[in-house]
This record gives sequence, C-alpha cells and structure tokens, in this order.
Amino acid sequence: MKNVLVIGSGAREHALGATFLRSPQVDRVYCAPGNPGMVQSGIRLVDIAENEFEELAEFVGQKEIALVFVGPEAPLADGIVDFLQERGVQVFGPAQSAARLESDKKFAKNFMLRNHVPTAAFATFSEYETALVYAQNLSFPLVIKENGLAGGKGVQIVTEETQLESALHKALNQDGQVLVEKYLAGEEFSLMVFMGGPEPVFLPISQDHKKIFAGENGPNTGGMGAYSPVPHITSQIVEEARQTIVAPTVAGLHKEGLEYAGTLYIGCMLTTRGIKVIEYNVRLGDPETQVLLPQLTSDFYTAVTDLIAGQTPVMEWQREEFYLGTVVAAPGYPIHPKQGLQLPQLPNNVFYAGVVSDGEHLLSSGGRIFALVEHAPTLKEAQSKVNATLERLALTEFYYRKDIGFRDL
Repeated sequence: MKNVLVIGSGAREHALGATFLRSPQVDRVYCAPGNPGMVQSGIRLVDIAENEFEELAEFVGQKEIALVFVGPEAPLADGIVDFLQERGVQVFGPAQSAARLESDKKFAKNFMLRNHVPTAAFATFSEYETALVYAQNLSFPLVIKENGLAGGKGVQIVTEETQLESALHKALNQDGQVLVEKYLAGEEFSLMVFMGGPEPVFLPISQDHKKIFAGENGPNTGGMGAYSPVPHITSQIVEEARQTIVAPTVAGLHKEGLEYAGTLYIGCMLTTRGIKVIEYNVRLGDPETQVLLPQLTSDFYTAVTDLIAGQTPVMEWQREEFYLGTVVAAPGYPIHPKQGLQLPQLPNNVFYAGVVSDGEHLLSSGGRIFALVEHAPTLKEAQSKVNATLERLALTEFYYRKDIGFRDL
C-alpha cells in the first residue's frame, strides 16, 4: 500500500486527495498544508506550507511517500518539482522551466508564436506610456493582463478608454510588466490533458464560470463553478483543438526541451476563425477539477505513476451523467471577502477551500469557501440538485451563482 502527498490547500487539492483514496493501491493521503474540511474525506493534514521545500522533502522521507502531486501553480513556478526530483522523489508536475508557460505570460505567448499555436495578437510592456499608445491603437474591448501569477484574477477586459489608465497601472504595479491583447470573442472552454506518456491523455471537457455575477457579469474571480461534459463543445471541436492547438504545443515542448509528466491546461476560445489559446496553465483547474475527477472510474494512482514512467495510462471516465459544481464564496469576494463566518453543517459532496477550524466549527478564511458538486442524467437536473441543496443550507451570509451551466441550458 502506498502513501501519497498532495501539495496545496484548496478544493482542487481536496478533490485530488479524495480521488487518490479511491485507489486500492493507496493507504494514506496527506495534504500539505491542506484545510480542516478535508479531514471528513479521510485526508491527513500536514502543517507544512507549500513553499517550504526542505520540510516537505523531509516529510516525504519520514512517511515513505511514494508519490507527490503538486496542486497549485506557485510552488511549481518556484521549482518544487526540480527540488524534489533531485532528491529522488516521484513527483507529478512540470519542472520550473516548463512552469514558465503559466508563471510568465510573455514567455507563454512567445512560445505560441514560435510554435504556430493560434492566439490573440499581443504586445508586452514595462512602461506605462508605450503600453497606453499601443492600447489606444487597438479597438475596444481589449484585454489587459498581469504578466505573473495572479490567482485567476489578473485579467481585465477594458471596454472603453476611461478604464485604460487604471487597468494598465494596476497590472504594471503587480509585476512590472503588462500584456495588452486583442479581445477574442467566442465561447471559452477548458481543455486539460495529462502529459508524460507517448501521447497526451485528454480529460473530459469542462467549462469554468469566471465572473462573479450571473450571466458572466462583473469582475473576474478564481472561478465560481464548472460543469462537465459540455455538450456544445462537440467531438469535432475537440478534434480540431487536438490538431491545431495540442499537437503544435506538444511538439513545441519537445523541441524546446520542456517535456514533463504533469498537467497541461489550455484555456481555449472558440471563435469564428477557429480555436485560439487564451492562456496555458500547468496544473489542474479549480473549480474544474472538482467536476472532472469524480467522473474517473479507473485507478488514478496507477494512471499518474504510469505517466511519470513515460507510459500510456488507462483512464476511463463515466459517460452517462453531467457533473456540476457551484462555488460558495464569502460576501465581498473577490475584492474584500469577509472572514470568520461560521459554516453550517454541510453534506459529503463538498470540496473545501478557504476554511479554518475553531475546534468545533469550520469558519471562512478566504474568498472561495467550498464547492458543492452533484451529478444527474441531464445538466438541468444536476443544476437543480445543486441549487436545491444550497437553498436548504443556512448560507444567507454567503454568496453563490445559481446559473452554473447556463450556456447549455
């Protein structure tokens, strides 16, 4: 029996840990640092921060950890995979050099250009004045992006010139560099593949809901909910993405010496001129993971270790139902989320994120607090089940969207 360590603390990591525990090969799953909501699933918490590499490596040795799965982007960008691999640890995730596909948007966009991966026209700037002139020459709306990691909230769609100054200053103040992009109109979807074997392994298509308010309105968040599969993203569209997006990306990784065993998450936009890449991520999406991994019917541990060994894994997914997850957030999110709110007793189909414990109750300690996931033969039924459950709970102080899945309803 094997011990697994998941690094991270959110609902994505909760879903990862719960999925590993379904494997007959896995005895214990630890999560560092985790959150107290995970305990209900049998996950053991480790009081080590995700950026304490030395302590994590020591813990791996002490507990005879057979596999480390890195959940969030920050430790990947800081080189945790390189650090652990140098110490003989079996770890799933990209090396620091490949993690730049997410941590450095300028690098990622230039990688797309070099390898003929379709994406929006862009330019990067470190000075406000030149960025302003470039932006003013584009038609509105346009997109302003912070160059570094921003927790899913470093993108602003600017619809008129009066918003430009503050958007550019905000992005430059964060990282010293700003990307100005042409706006892509179309349908967004999340394409995730597992890398490591001879060919990338496609996960089911999912769709995230980034905006805080119903109908995709308001500021960006880390994600307010997701559903999978996505009926209007057909098999023909996925095949087009395989040929025009995934294949040149994988070829580029090989050519540039950036191959790895880990996740490649491609944010895609289906436009009238074909599929274009919005961005790369090098880890599983959140909240998409919470609706994807429960669909897996084969052994997750075996699949991940096969990928690390360079082999093609067996990954089987259910095909009968829709999975839908709604994120419950603290009031004031994403700007100033209220902390310390007591959570009611919640059902088992919950993946916890921003929570702490006072010894008796779970309390809110972040923006996104938990995701509640349901499944049903139709998307409408899955949405109705989620909303009915949330309606019954004492969540009057919290906030959530009731329209997750609306694009296919």
